[in-house]
Amino acid sequence: MTTLELKVKPGSKRPGIVREGERLLVAVAERAVEGAANEATIAALANALGIAPSRLTILRGHRGRLKTVAVAAISPEELRDRLAGVALV
Repeated sequence: MTTLELKVKPGSKRPGIVREGERLLVAVAERAVEGAANEATIAALANALGIAPSRLTILRGHRGRLKTVAVAAISPEELRDRLAGVALV
């Protein structure tokens, strides 16, 4: 299992994923109410990586902006290759 460090920006007017140093910044339109921003984050990340949302799990940061997400069934090399093209806004 590989992990990713993310920073989430809920309630964004410009949803998308960009690099911010060593982590990804995932901007989502949904607000942080009743898990909506977490669900949108998983969906956006899964879409960007071309994998099913069920392969992603938030390990830490359910209630904060900084999150650690586990990516199942992808090698670290494959994840790095898929992230190479991620700078989607």
